[in-house]
Amino acid sequence: MITTDSVKSAITRIANCMEESADELNSADGLLGDGDLGITMIRGFRQIMEIRDSLPDDIGMALFQCAKAFTKTSGSSFGTLLATGLMAVAKVKKGQMDIHNEEISNLLGVALEAMKERGKANLGDKTVLDVLDAASMASKNKTTGTEILSDIHEAIRKTIDDFRDRESKVGRARIFSEKSIGLDDPGMLAFQRMFEAIN
Repeated sequence: MITTDSVKSAITRIANCMEESADELNSADGLLGDGDLGITMIRGFRQIMEIRDSLPDDIGMALFQCAKAFTKTSGSSFGTLLATGLMAVAKVKKGQMDIHNEEISNLLGVALEAMKERGKANLGDKTVLDVLDAASMASKNKTTGTEILSDIHEAIRKTIDDFRDRESKVGRARIFSEKSIGLDDPGMLAFQRMFEAIN
């Protein structure tokens, strides 16, 4: 079960991870984009850290405030997508105190649909959407927290491996066409690092 206290703990771990992973994410993004994804993630989670201790017990409102804080410092496409996904989940959970493990798959799917609509991308385009979909599928019909996290980690790893030798089909990365083959999508890597942080 996920509560606001769980979210607070995750925020701290992810924020620390983003500080450590910034160079890696900037380098990956520099090969296919603007080279500032690490900076985006650091700034976004520093902003969330500022409101961390004041997050309400209402899990939906807590997630909404996190999304709102992230958008204050991030004008990047990835930052916007991340906030969009959080807001979609927040809308579903508003007025509730927790998220049960069996809800996780569906809520990841809710975030996915909102992010697809906002980003005008599809599954298979080699974006963060592909690992989000894999995470949703991996957590389906699971009820144990440790099993869910383990299965999501493995699904993300496998998806990144599967997509490495494909072309990027959307956003700035699409411009690189065949040069994107053999490179990891930076958004996928950022998603992977966030999940590693909360394990």
